[in-house]
Amino acid sequence: MRFTTLDRLKAWLDRLAQEVDLVAPCDVDGHVLYRPVSSSEEVLLDYERPELPAKDYLFPATEVLLRIEQRGKDVALEEVLPDRRQVLFGIRPCDAHGLAAIDALFLHQAPPDRYYQHHRERTTLVGMACIRMWEGCFCTSMGGGPTDATYLDVLIRPGPEGFFLQPVTPRGVAVLEGLEVTEPKGEPLPVEEYNPPVPVTPTAKWRAMFEGNIWMRHGERCLSCRICTYVCPTCRCFDVADRVVDIRSGVTRIERIRAWDACTSPNYRRVAGGHNPRPTNWERLRNRFLCKFCYYPEDFGPLGCVGCGRCIVSCPVDIDITEVMRDVAQK
Repeated sequence: MRFTTLDRLKAWLDRLAQEVDLVAPCDVDGHVLYRPVSSSEEVLLDYERPELPAKDYLFPATEVLLRIEQRGKDVALEEVLPDRRQVLFGIRPCDAHGLAAIDALFLHQAPPDRYYQHHRERTTLVGMACIRMWEGCFCTSMGGGPTDATYLDVLIRPGPEGFFLQPVTPRGVAVLEGLEVTEPKGEPLPVEEYNPPVPVTPTAKWRAMFEGNIWMRHGERCLSCRICTYVCPTCRCFDVADRVVDIRSGVTRIERIRAWDACTSPNYRRVAGGHNPRPTNWERLRNRFLCKFCYYPEDFGPLGCVGCGRCIVSCPVDIDITEVMRDVAQK
């Protein structure tokens, strides 16, 4: 494990910001969010779990896939694959775990998702360990933890006099080149507080609960606002649409975009004839939980939840995923 001081870490971040797209946790009007930065002065080094996950920088909320230009009978297509490298600095271990869950679908299935793969290959994950578990966190129950380096290229752990650096991958070793290190001083700060564990029920038992009355009980509060999906580091449903951006002098320009979708949306499964196989809030909520703990792991391997707790603290009607997990385990 390597060690560096605060001043040296900031100098390294300043250099990175000149060489690559640097994304880091920032204070945005009192909210902790991952944002592009141009200097270390914008970066938070003592912060809670960011309110939104880091997946937006590999799987953007809205992304242009193609640009189409029509001139009379001639049509030209331009694929949009920006050739830039980025470093996600200060990413929490749960967010890196979430990207690994998305990898199982977008990278490990044939064919891989071309756009996600393009961003993933050009991204380095430099994580920051948590010194405590935040409100709603249950990452240790989902196979992760505040100091879990499994899905990172580098893990940084704060210490009383500086920062301890743990390169995990060759990409992590490479990104640390040029960062001046010294002999370690002291030990990394310990994790001060762990939240109670949450039971993780086998997938087959979730499937057996399909007709259970717990879904109506929990779902009667659901507003279908979709915030749980948008703050989730593992949700990856999307829709594709074409939009006309310009018509001028006989030239029509169109963009094909991909945008996040949500299985809790009332129109998510509606078909052309108007039929909706999940017409009620509770049926959509049931699908969300079964997707995370049954369908996704059966089809692709990992669970669709990493225990970040964002959906718990963000839900306006206090639907708690850990309460549902406990109910399923008791049944």
